[in-house]
Amino acid sequence: MYERMWNKDFVLLIMSNFLMYITYYAVISVLPIYLVSELHATKSQVGVVVAAYTIASVLIRPFSGFTLDRFSRRVVFLVALVIYTMLFAGYLVAITMTALILLRFAQGLTWGFTTISGSTIAVDIIPAPKRGEGIGYFGLSTTLGMSVGPVIGLFVCHHWGYTVMFVSGLFISLASLVCAYFIHLPQQSREGKHIPFRLNNLFDKKSIRPSLNVLIIMSTYGGLLSFIALYGREIGIQNTSLFFLIFALGIASSRLAAGKTFDKKGPGKIITLCVLLLIIGFPLLAMVQNAVGFYIAAIIIGFGVGVVFPVFQSMVNNLADANHRGAANSTLYTALDVGMGFGMIMAGLIAEYISIAAIFAISSVVCVIGLIFFRLFVLKFYESNQETI
Repeated sequence: MYERMWNKDFVLLIMSNFLMYITYYAVISVLPIYLVSELHATKSQVGVVVAAYTIASVLIRPFSGFTLDRFSRRVVFLVALVIYTMLFAGYLVAITMTALILLRFAQGLTWGFTTISGSTIAVDIIPAPKRGEGIGYFGLSTTLGMSVGPVIGLFVCHHWGYTVMFVSGLFISLASLVCAYFIHLPQQSREGKHIPFRLNNLFDKKSIRPSLNVLIIMSTYGGLLSFIALYGREIGIQNTSLFFLIFALGIASSRLAAGKTFDKKGPGKIITLCVLLLIIGFPLLAMVQNAVGFYIAAIIIGFGVGVVFPVFQSMVNNLADANHRGAANSTLYTALDVGMGFGMIMAGLIAEYISIAAIFAISSVVCVIGLIFFRLFVLKFYESNQETI
């Protein structure tokens, strides 16, 4: 057990996660434009290609969580990162819609392992009394990757083209692998455990309610991520990458405070406040179709999104015992992927048959449903069932 939150292994894990998320967001921010401009894809086809990655993650999540609880978490993490890195070479030869869907699906399978591995290992090495704060900082590395990734992707594509961007993704993910290799984990993360392969070991029952809540709320994020670049171009915003920077600023500022608030006061007030911000931010994005509304909505939505996932992640890890953290994180991430994948597909259909602005108007209604679900079905359940840490 680590006594200090900030130690060499935690820093290396944060760096590895940061670099891995740079590659993810660099590709996903460029891919819709690449598909439309180079492969002449329709908006609904964009939604399917982007969602293939998430669908694959959904299918593999339960097994990745079980694998982390059953085998060495270090080995699982490193093997998944190796395959994830190698698959970047596929973007250089995948020049048809079918090939890209298959490639995205294959890389999504590895993503299902790498993200849960990193999150589970983070909980293993963060001191329990500072779990909310530690997960917040770990999540901040995701935020920084989110902010830097689109800038790198769009900048490289603008100056050197898509091929160089995909090669850059390969080398950045290789750097992530190197950082992960030098992490030394606690004994419980290095050794396997004799856990039978059963359904109740693939999912964590106590994590189901908060995970469903994440599914509802974060489905709106799937639509935002898939179509914000195209929406910006549609309303005349030239620098859409600035949205991601401002969005990330909102996330970063919220996460710096949310973790400590969660550790001291629990999830009730902080989740309620931040979902209310989403309910306000999405209609602003849909209705104020100019640069002012575009960028103000970015920081409001960013502040809300920045709290939702790390707080729910802290909740499911407080509900689960140490031997089932892989299953708990798997349950949460499965819900996240289902929500984002569904959101991406529905956003594609809404954009095709109504408008992109309608995606964000509907997202506000979805967040209202998510907030009601949290207050009625999740909060009291969490307060009466969390593990003593």
